[in-house]
Amino acid sequence: MATWTEWVAGARPRTLPAAVAPVLVGTGAAAQSHSASLVRALLAAGVALALQVGVNYANDYSDGVRGTDVDRVGPMRLTASGAARPGHVKLAAFGSFGVAGVLGLALVALSGHWWLLAVGVLCVLAAWGYTGGRRPYGYRGLGEVGVFVFFGLVATLGTTYTQADGLTWPSWLGAVGVGLLACALLMVNNLRDIPTDAVSGKRTLAVRLGDHRARRAYALLVMLPVLLGAGCAFASGWALMVLALFPAAVALAVTVLVGARGRALVPVLAGTGLLQLGYGMLLGLALAL
Repeated sequence: MATWTEWVAGARPRTLPAAVAPVLVGTGAAAQSHSASLVRALLAAGVALALQVGVNYANDYSDGVRGTDVDRVGPMRLTASGAARPGHVKLAAFGSFGVAGVLGLALVALSGHWWLLAVGVLCVLAAWGYTGGRRPYGYRGLGEVGVFVFFGLVATLGTTYTQADGLTWPSWLGAVGVGLLACALLMVNNLRDIPTDAVSGKRTLAVRLGDHRARRAYALLVMLPVLLGAGCAFASGWALMVLALFPAAVALAVTVLVGARGRALVPVLAGTGLLQLGYGMLLGLALAL
């Protein structure tokens, strides 16, 4: 039976900034419209975090039962390692989705936009369908598309909309930046796993692009959002603060471009998560100011 520490590791804490960043940016955009709500922001954060944990457990379960998580470098794999029964990991995934559903229902009730329940259902289906089901889209190189849409656009714009009852162009620009950073997080994770994914038949975008082009794509994905965030300076001069993240983005890009692989990419994964969190904090604060 898996220990509590192993369950926490299986939830992949390094990916959780991907859930918090869009809420910070979305709330900042709502504050710019003088419509921010702390309660709704916290509910949105709870939904995003629960969905992220659910995705991670679902990925652990689906890859584990398919045998594609054997001999991997990186976070703890509960199913593949045999530390937890597959059924228990699957239950943890759906339990997390359930928590997201309850918090999402409360958020929708407060906002009054009941049609967002349909968006919530799509989020859960996308979370499970990444590696679950008969034809997981993550195995066909479409993982970054799903991440960009749901952990970028939907999470950021949904946060703004449930607070401000509308959207602004800075919220859209910030959503694109958050989405690209979420894609960078997935790209560096899949870059690390190219050798094993290629053998197991998991055709991620990194596998399809090949090692060299995947590295160049990652570099673009971590640097472009900083410039997009700074572009929000036309709405708030404080957005230029985001440029303080550019050296960190360049350092991560250079590490990948010079050929870091295997365990050397694990710190890059953590650094990308921190970069996304910093992006959310700085841009969200800038828009609020």
